Amino acid sequence: MKEAKILIYDGSFNGFLTSVFKAFDERIQVADIQKNSVAQRGLFSDTETVFTQMEQAKRVWNGIQKKSNIAIKNVYFSFLSESKGVEMYLYQYIKKLFSPTDMMQLNFSDAIVLKISQLAKSVGREKHRMEAFVRFQLTQDGVYFANIEPDFDVLPLISKHFRSRYADQQWLIYDVKRRYGIFYDLHKVEIISLDLKEIYTNSIQKNGAFTNIEYDYQTLWNNYFKSTNIKSRINMKLHTQHVPKRYWKYLSEKKEAV
Repeated sequence: MKEAKILIYDGSFNGFLTSVFKAFDERIQVADIQKNSVAQRGLFSDTETVFTQMEQAKRVWNGIQKKSNIAIKNVYFSFLSESKGVEMYLYQYIKKLFSPTDMMQLNFSDAIVLKISQLAKSVGREKHRMEAFVRFQLTQDGVYFANIEPDFDVLPLISKHFRSRYADQQWLIYDVKRRYGIFYDLHKVEIISLDLKEIYTNSIQKNGAFTNIEYDYQTLWNNYFKSTNIKSRINMKLHTQHVPKRYWKYLSEKKEAV
């Protein structure tokens, strides 16, 4: 009987898919799959570092996609949840997907299928929220800048939406929790690493990084937002369900609320 191994990968989605390929190809008994940044040696398991191979990752991706479009979305969205132990849930999910006897994609009584489905739905909700709650501010450099602080790593999921919607302007969306952003230069979207010392929230106090006209527009928007509210009809409980308070510090219309 082969000894179980812990596979250590670089933390990327392609690195995870490479680990899955290696496990299938070499028939490894997998004890766990861990990011190299948080890897812990198991008491009764060897560890092996897996180096990302794009061709191998692509083969796993294509194989899952051929099985089910729903499954490939579930796998990618769940991975972006960054949930503890998600790699092993996904590995077991993929094993079930390729099982010749298990119609797992239709079997929500299966704990693994249910777990992955729930994670994917949570990430999908956060994606839609970020698409709705991003507020750009025009910088002195002519770039529209926005901070976000999502519960999950949804930047890769929202780039298509903003590239389509704001195709005629340069913009940068920065994830303050994960310290990276996506930048659109009028031609392509690329991932950039940033370590901003200052987080730009919707403070009433002006910041020199942004143009004066930007603050004029924010004032207009803030006044419009207040004028359309009918205080006697405000349902704060319902409002916070749709616009959770954790997002308010990045919404220009909420300046006086935070």
